[in-house]
Amino acid sequence: ALFMENARKGSIVSRANSIGSTSASSVPNTDDEDSDYHQETYKESYKDRRRRAHTQAEQKRRDAIKKGYDDLQAIVPTCEQQDFSIGSQKLSKAIVLQKTIDYIQFLHKEKKKQEEEVSTLRKDVMALKIMKVNYEQIVKAHQDNPNEGKDQVSDEVKFNVFQGIMDSLFQSFNASISVTSFQELSACVFSWIEEHCKPQTLRDIVIGVLHQLKSQLY
Repeated sequence: ALFMENARKGSIVSRANSIGSTSASSVPNTDDEDSDYHQETYKESYKDRRRRAHTQAEQKRRDAIKKGYDDLQAIVPTCEQQDFSIGSQKLSKAIVLQKTIDYIQFLHKEKKKQEEEVSTLRKDVMALKIMKVNYEQIVKAHQDNPNEGKDQVSDEVKFNVFQGIMDSLFQSFNASISVTSFQELSACVFSWIEEHCKPQTLRDIVIGVLHQLKSQLY
């Protein structure tokens, strides 16, 4: 009887273990599936974030380029002027760039022209300063010797002498100079100087003028 009782208990335990094993094998492994699901969701989310970041960066780049072209059209005067060749169409990027290049080249030329004008003005200022110093020295000399120069000829007589000399030179100049072109003018000027401005010729002109104004000198 004891043997039969133990055998019955063993059979019950064996069947219980068998049923437990079968139940455990039929239950799904939810931990592994959850892990795979979260990992796949993470990968998809990372790709979406990268795609979204790339899209935003590309949009910023396009906005920056568009703003740059808009600024150029607002700054460059020729972009605001109406171009009848293209009508009322919006200026293309190529046209905006070309007009910008042309305007920059124009500014460079204007800058060079202004620099040349400034250089010329500086030379004029330097010449005026030299003349100022010379006149100051002349004035000082007259102030130191107030009686000097009372017997000198008047400014009117000096002007008449100068006018007589210039009139004589102009007669030969006008008869010898051709103004058909700048090249002919340049060539005629040099030939006129060589022929009519020799020291002896100038001396004869001055003597002749002085003889004509002799009555005004004495």
